[in-house]
Amino acid sequence: MRIGHGYDAHRFGAARPLVLGGVVVPHDTGLVAHSDGDVLIHALCDALLGAAGLGDIGRHFPDSDPAYAAIDSRVLLRRVVASLHERGLRVHNVDATVVAQRPRLAAHVDAMRATLASDLAVAVERVNVKATTTEGMGFTGRAEGIASHAVALLEE
Repeated sequence: MRIGHGYDAHRFGAARPLVLGGVVVPHDTGLVAHSDGDVLIHALCDALLGAAGLGDIGRHFPDSDPAYAAIDSRVLLRRVVASLHERGLRVHNVDATVVAQRPRLAAHVDAMRATLASDLAVAVERVNVKATTTEGMGFTGRAEGIASHAVALLEE
């Protein structure tokens, strides 16, 4: 068994949809990023890569490469999973927390879990997504952006 942790954060301000866990969440603005800004998937990719000892998302998909401009983060996640499979590693389970004052995410968590499970090639019961606020504290509490933490457990 191998465990990894990932973290990502982006600020609001992009004139595009807000995407979290591969799901479009209704909101007045998206997140500023080189890719689609999906902080949940980015944190998850880092957790998976970390568990495998393969560095981080920036090493594999650098924001200096125009090939990744506005890319769907689900594509990145599927590439990470394929890389794990090539190395004889499989996802056992993942647990993620999205930190956002707004928008409220509870109504979207089940869709996020289903989408992530599909891309991870695991049963939905092996994917957990939680959403929390910071009670108005910090950049997420001031609704300046969104952050996410993820933990992944891999099997060899």
